Amino acid sequence: MSDSQPNNPLHGITLATIVEELEARYGWDGLAQRIDINCFKSNPSLKSSLKFLRKTPWARSKVEALYIATFRKPNPWGEH
Repeated sequence: MSDSQPNNPLHGITLATIVEELEARYGWDGLAQRIDINCFKSNPSLKSSLKFLRKTPWARSKVEALYIATFRKPNPWGEH
């Protein structure tokens, strides 16, 4: 079995990196507007957000989807 995940756009990217890059792009207010969760709205910090997202799969999925939509480079052949 191989550890490589060629079809996973998040392979090798930590949750901390995802949250840091999204916060740098949108700010906490922008993240709260895009994803309605308290860890982005009420006294947000990287540490508290990571703690919440690691325990809450549905919220983590939303954050990962936003990251992919924001930073994934378009395929030159028009495929996903």
